[in-house]
Amino acid sequence: MALTFDQWLIWRLRMHGAYAGSMDGVHGRAVIDALKKFQYAEKIPQSGKADTATVTALQKQPGLSGQTVEAPKTPVEPVWMREARRYMGLKEIAGAKSNPTIMGWAKKAGGWIANYFTDDDIPWCGLAVQNWISTTLPEELLPSNPLGALNWKTFGREVPACVGAILVFERPGGGHVGFYVGEDRTHFHVLGGNQQNSVSITRVEKDRLRATRWPKTGEAPVPGRVQLQKSGAPISRNEA
Repeated sequence: MALTFDQWLIWRLRMHGAYAGSMDGVHGRAVIDALKKFQYAEKIPQSGKADTATVTALQKQPGLSGQTVEAPKTPVEPVWMREARRYMGLKEIAGAKSNPTIMGWAKKAGGWIANYFTDDDIPWCGLAVQNWISTTLPEELLPSNPLGALNWKTFGREVPACVGAILVFERPGGGHVGFYVGEDRTHFHVLGGNQQNSVSITRVEKDRLRATRWPKTGEAPVPGRVQLQKSGAPISRNEA
């Protein structure tokens, strides 16, 4: 099976002696620190991001002059969206029990969130977005209450709809938040949590949209809307 971009990145950082952590494919703080370490050694600006110059340098085989390895195509999806995709299909557990992965996100967030979020029956779209962004962008300033989906309306900076943008929707009694995958004439296609009680891609009505945001410390957005067919994704009307 071919490596994902992030798996390849971690493998190459390890081969160059910049990374000694887990090979789990998580593009988190340890990988960001390894990128900075590698960039410093290669005299590349220390952005902590897998930019073109860094990927090109990682393709070189250490100790083998002139030999390189092929890199996967640079993904259009930003790093936080790729992290979300690792959890596609993750579901709540019906009844008294809760999914330990979802509960682990709350425990990782700590503080009042860990104390408040005691059951995966509590709406968790905001928790999911908080986890995916805090994992991949540890310096990003998050909403003080990320569990409240509408609180993401002022997160980061405003952008036009594009792949990976944070879409904030309103619903009766609350809101919903997820990532832009694409759109059809009437609906956005959204990757997020608590969509039909799972991490999935669903269609959300465009007239529910209240904000489109982008992390200030994230990579530059790839502009342009993505037109998709209506088929293939269910419609979500209430994510409570």
